[in-house]
Amino acid sequence: MQLVVARVGRAHGIKGEVTVEVRTDEPELRLAPGAVLATDPASAGPLTIETGRVHSGRLLLRFAGVTDRNAAEALRNALLIAEVDPEELPEGEDEYYDHQLIDLDVVTEDGTEVGRITEISHLPTQDLFIVERPDGSEVMIPFVEEIVTDIDLEEQKAVIAPPPGLIDDRAEIASSREASGEES
Repeated sequence: MQLVVARVGRAHGIKGEVTVEVRTDEPELRLAPGAVLATDPASAGPLTIETGRVHSGRLLLRFAGVTDRNAAEALRNALLIAEVDPEELPEGEDEYYDHQLIDLDVVTEDGTEVGRITEISHLPTQDLFIVERPDGSEVMIPFVEEIVTDIDLEEQKAVIAPPPGLIDDRAEIASSREASGEES
């Protein structure tokens, strides 16, 4: 199975290094020297990582055969793709690969069907499940332990405890103005 592990950014310096936007929780494993990665577009690769280092909070990589700034800049925006055994599990407990979560049924703690996970959106502050509801509409569910209380890969389901208003319109709206009797 192929997983996108990074996106190549701009060239750094004149010796062929590039910045990368890491898209894996295991960069030390997936982006280590010697790793051979497929690319999208395929014409840019495969690429073999020669060196890697962190500079000013950014990961910099150098690939075999990429020796100058022009060659590095030609790789800009290419996706780096690692081949991963579909049975492989992340090292940490309560960590999952996207492919393990896609197509899980989402149910509330009382067993009410919510829908099926069709996509995982990775945002800077948290991940979101994009869930297709039985009526075809979509709902976004933050992948945080307060809301997603259990992931059961054997049963192929994600159990959630949604706050009011997340998956329905029963949100309770409280206004400090109403509580104090003020009017506008």
